[in-house]
Amino acid sequence: MQVDAKRSNVKLVIAGLLLGLFMAALDQTIVSTAMATIIQKIGGFDKLIWVYSAYMIAMVVSTPIFGKLSDMYGRKRFFLTGLILFMLGSIMCGTAVNMDQLIIYRAIQGIGGGAIMPIVFTIIFDIFPAEKRGKMMGLFGAVFGISSVFGPVMGGVITDSISWRWIFYINVPIGILAVLFITQAYHETRNSRKQAIDWLGAIVLTAGILFLMFGLQLGGSDNWPWDSMKTISLFIASAVLLIGFLFVERKVKDPIIQLSLFKNKVVTGSMGISLLYGGVMLATTTYIPIFIQGVFHKTATETSSVLTPMMLGVVLSSQIGGRFATRFRYREVMLLSALTLIIGTSLLGFVMDDQTSRFVITLFMIIIGLGIGVSFSLLNISTLNAVPPQYKGSASSLITFFRTIGSALGITVFGTLQKSAFHSDVKAIPNMDPLVAEKIKGGQALLDPAVQKQMGLSPEIINTLLGKLADSIIFIFQWSVILPVLAIVFALLLGRARLEIGKAAGGSQGKPGPQGPQGEGAGKPEPSYHGG
Repeated sequence: MQVDAKRSNVKLVIAGLLLGLFMAALDQTIVSTAMATIIQKIGGFDKLIWVYSAYMIAMVVSTPIFGKLSDMYGRKRFFLTGLILFMLGSIMCGTAVNMDQLIIYRAIQGIGGGAIMPIVFTIIFDIFPAEKRGKMMGLFGAVFGISSVFGPVMGGVITDSISWRWIFYINVPIGILAVLFITQAYHETRNSRKQAIDWLGAIVLTAGILFLMFGLQLGGSDNWPWDSMKTISLFIASAVLLIGFLFVERKVKDPIIQLSLFKNKVVTGSMGISLLYGGVMLATTTYIPIFIQGVFHKTATETSSVLTPMMLGVVLSSQIGGRFATRFRYREVMLLSALTLIIGTSLLGFVMDDQTSRFVITLFMIIIGLGIGVSFSLLNISTLNAVPPQYKGSASSLITFFRTIGSALGITVFGTLQKSAFHSDVKAIPNMDPLVAEKIKGGQALLDPAVQKQMGLSPEIINTLLGKLADSIIFIFQWSVILPVLAIVFALLLGRARLEIGKAAGGSQGKPGPQGPQGEGAGKPEPSYHGG
């Protein structure tokens, strides 16, 4: 499929894409603020983790499938499908009367999100010529940071002023506008090539990812210890299915994931960075608020905006990364990003302690944001510029896929490290009841005043335990430095590749194409697909 330049209106398309992406990105931050109220109203505290896990699992499973389908049958129909599913899931979430219903409806939202996020960036690449893609990718990459800034604030205001149900209903008017804009303004030319859906590959991939995500989400809990046979069985089943998926994809004519794409070092390097950065970002956004709560004795509400400086850094560097992509090699930009992230994580792990001021911690967070944000724009550019047009949807979906898998792996590994370090430190405290460490898990339960009162611990003991909690979080930040260091290796795989403006596909010099819709140049020739 290609953009019909004569019939499409770029300005309205951009508006629709921005609204759709903002809706999906906002939902991931706005829900967290309202969860305490939701639990008070409908109960189900023991199932809280699945409100997030259901969404993540559904999105991870559906992302590569929608990416492939958009390559086969066009972007428009599956982007609209994603928007409608997301709105339907949002409406259903708003009507939930118990936690089980909310979890199921969140999974429907996640399926919609799996279509929205990757297809947005693919459409941008389809519409704009090479010289404008960096700027546009930076703009769209910044949406993630902006949603993280406004999400917690909006969640608090809506929950307190109206009802928690409206944190879901608010998606509907945004989504309707996005549907109207895309329906009216975005048009594609038909692809007459007969294609077949790889049903076997889709089923095997879905099952493999489901087992993996269930293992990551359930593992380490009271009923699913890491060394239990049922937890290990999930990972074994996942490994077998994913290996089977690779065999299936090598045999079918139109695979869900074109494995030959990974022969291109630019694609492989971009996916590796996406995986590693996903782990760093989720670890930081998860544990910095906990550190602030424990050290500075703040409530969850008071720390809802603690990540704002970091996200502003993400917004700024996403813009910078997109613009730099047209001036420098991908490798150079990503090496600078990785070095910035190494500095940021090192400051959190080796300089920060429980005596560090909020102002200094804020500076550290800004550095982290500046390091991470580049990836939101540049990795889409590097990947989509390295593959032929018929694989752009699949390639874009892989970026989201690997980033989400990295986030799940990161929070699992870092969570295990944090709990282990905390338990060891607590057991080493003189005269400390060994059962205390077991009761408070990884120490996060101590942040709840009700738990402190229930356990009957003295203020001195509580402060000591909170100090150990802070130490365990610093410990995982020390380990997190490894991820941007490994990202340097993948950045080197990008080689000398850059966004080459004015070349046709395959590296031959192309002639200028006709001006695209609204004078935006959608008909201009593609840059080279060589990863060089």
